[in-house]
Amino acid sequence: MRSTILPLLSGALVLLLTTQCATTVETEKPRTLTSQREMQHEPGNPRYIDSTGAAATAPDAKLSATSTVAPPRAAPAAAKTAVPVDYKAEIRAADVRLKASPRDADALLARAKAKSNLKDYREAMLDYNASLRITPTNADAYYNRGLTHLKLKEYNASISDFSKALKYRPDDKEAFFGRGTAKMQMFNFKGAIPDFTHAIELDPAYADAYEARGISYSSINKPTEARADLEKAAKLNPKITKTLRRYSNK
Repeated sequence: MRSTILPLLSGALVLLLTTQCATTVETEKPRTLTSQREMQHEPGNPRYIDSTGAAATAPDAKLSATSTVAPPRAAPAAAKTAVPVDYKAEIRAADVRLKASPRDADALLARAKAKSNLKDYREAMLDYNASLRITPTNADAYYNRGLTHLKLKEYNASISDFSKALKYRPDDKEAFFGRGTAKMQMFNFKGAIPDFTHAIELDPAYADAYEARGISYSSINKPTEARADLEKAAKLNPKITKTLRRYSNK
């Protein structure tokens, strides 16, 4: 249904840049999210995005002014699917549906997700916009459009879309995670912490959210809180141990 993406954290923050979520196709998500949406990300594998837009290991424990955080992803279930999705086929199928019914919001959303997974973000945005004009209360559409904004580094727009998704689906942990991720991209670590906290309240085993919150605490010089979160994240996901060592000086 959804997916995730983000570069700072092990697996959560790389979301939003690797997958998508919302219907039968994979969804994208801020890199730390673990829902079923359009964008997918690898939980427990934080990465940074370099100046070329490629994911890479951050050279320093703390973010630099040129660092960017990858967004959350949205569909762990879809991400684990053994059979790869044929996004071009998804687009063709949506085209057929739209030819018969131009105002088919679900078809527009499915096509948008497929296009986003093919990294055709601008074209995907047109379909997300069209779908939301028809169904302006669709939380999945807002969430996935937020992920696409995140991939395009349009962080304010991303935050706005994740907030709208939460308006219609207040128990969406990935939307909280995605919004927190977008705030981290803007170096608003203090503002991101409440979003990661809400995600954790909704899912106490959300390793990516603990990791992202731990990094945020570390970035605002709260080492005790940072260590506690990163230790918890590492227990839930051993892959996050590297982040623990980097941000807690272990």
